Amino acid sequence: MYPSVAAPTFGIFIKNQVTALEAAGLSIDVIAINEPGRGKLKVIQKYLKWLFKGFWGLIYGYKYDVIHAHYIFPSGLLALLYKMIWKKKLVVTSHGGDIDKMAKKNKFTSWGTRKVLSEADHIIVVGYRLYDDILRDFEVDEDKLSLISMGVDRRIFKPLYDRDKLRKKLVVKEKEKVLLFVGNFIKDKGVYELFQAYKKLRETDPDITLHIIGRLTDKELFDELVNQAGGTAPIFYHGALKQSEIADWMNVAEALILPSYIEGFGLVALEAMACETPVVGTKVGGLEYLLADESGVLVEPRDEDSLFKGISLILDNQDLKESLKANGIKRVEEHDQQRIVSKLLEIYNEKECR
Repeated sequence: MYPSVAAPTFGIFIKNQVTALEAAGLSIDVIAINEPGRGKLKVIQKYLKWLFKGFWGLIYGYKYDVIHAHYIFPSGLLALLYKMIWKKKLVVTSHGGDIDKMAKKNKFTSWGTRKVLSEADHIIVVGYRLYDDILRDFEVDEDKLSLISMGVDRRIFKPLYDRDKLRKKLVVKEKEKVLLFVGNFIKDKGVYELFQAYKKLRETDPDITLHIIGRLTDKELFDELVNQAGGTAPIFYHGALKQSEIADWMNVAEALILPSYIEGFGLVALEAMACETPVVGTKVGGLEYLLADESGVLVEPRDEDSLFKGISLILDNQDLKESLKANGIKRVEEHDQQRIVSKLLEIYNEKECR
């Protein structure tokens, strides 16, 4: 995944890491898929194009010191060729879906995942549960396993204290209470429960509004949920925005809502925390750890009533809201992008190549 002009947020977290590493003095070549098109033919075309670039890049593989693959399969398998042919260090980062879904797809993806994890010189995982799962299910050497998130760029995601000016810029009404969802609009993101909880909230306070930022990966589902709302609970869809624009919306939001069924890490939660915006998220994957210790409000997955209660807690309790902001900033400091870059450089500079 890598962003393009047509899809500016597609894999933006990977581009941000590349940019930060380049700022630290590294020279980086990128081979990636930079458009999110779906459909069988489109998927085949874009993966063939990606494979061609990867195989062509093998000619120049001698010049690299490190090959860093994001996602264990198939990226890691292609990267493994560079290691085998040129004896270069291989670092792989698991983002969750590669372990939770891809590794279980069929025998080949399962074999490929195990092969890459076995041969990699270092494995990075972005979430706490992922770390435990890989350690338990794939029998890797714990010495070559690190838990490192993608990091938060705090030059972009930061508190903007002139909220009145910002609300005018975004055309948010004076009494409006903004609930924000940022992510791909798919069932696994818990959007059904989000809409149901929102409808209940509107019954208690008509000033509450729901704003959606991200790609409409499942437009039929979106249209269905909007129709179910029947116009009584207005939905504001903003499409895929630039990170600076997302940060603006986070700063005017009462809370960021992440009702996911599965979540490798939940970087968007940290980005909201960096803007001092409270987060309501489900007890899944990395969110369960990120929002622990009163850094956010944790709710049950696939449970609209639990989600409703969790959001209500923030809306009804100013003291809790302030506490979540303070604890959230502490969590953000652990995942500051510059700290992440330092950890990556340590891994790249390790002399041992297994």
